[in-house]
Amino acid sequence: MLIGNEEVKEFLPHRDPFLFVDSIKDIQLREGVEKKDVYEIKDVIGGTVFGNYATKADHPIFAGHFPGNPILPGVVQIEMMAQVSSFALMKIYPNWKDLRMDVMLLGVNSSKFRKPVFPEMKLTIKTECEKVRGPFMTNNCTVYCEGEVMSEASVLASVKFVEK
Repeated sequence: MLIGNEEVKEFLPHRDPFLFVDSIKDIQLREGVEKKDVYEIKDVIGGTVFGNYATKADHPIFAGHFPGNPILPGVVQIEMMAQVSSFALMKIYPNWKDLRMDVMLLGVNSSKFRKPVFPEMKLTIKTECEKVRGPFMTNNCTVYCEGEVMSEASVLASVKFVEK
């Protein structure tokens, strides 16, 4: 399964320069859930999403963080993780194209920034849903570059779908 950039933009409300997902490589629900006919929100628990984002040298954020030594800010990496994690809901809401997503990042726990992220890096973002309570989701996320861990965090977000 590959979800390209145009479909990413259909699903997420974010736009450049604050869209930090180029594509989604795969969405996997936990074993046994994939075979259900009707899903519930709790079915995303244990599910994983694999996304991609390539940092671009001309992204405006690099001009100020930091001139002459551009590094992707940790808060942007966390936002990237949160954006990718929301795609687990694409499986739960097969009619997502008829809905509008309201999403808010509410909290971050145990974040670690292990290596700097520079322009022109091809990143893979892996998220795993740990907990769901109503519209609130907690996801454990990791950003990789060529198999190396760049950063990781646990993110809490509120995600709701409403009629368009």
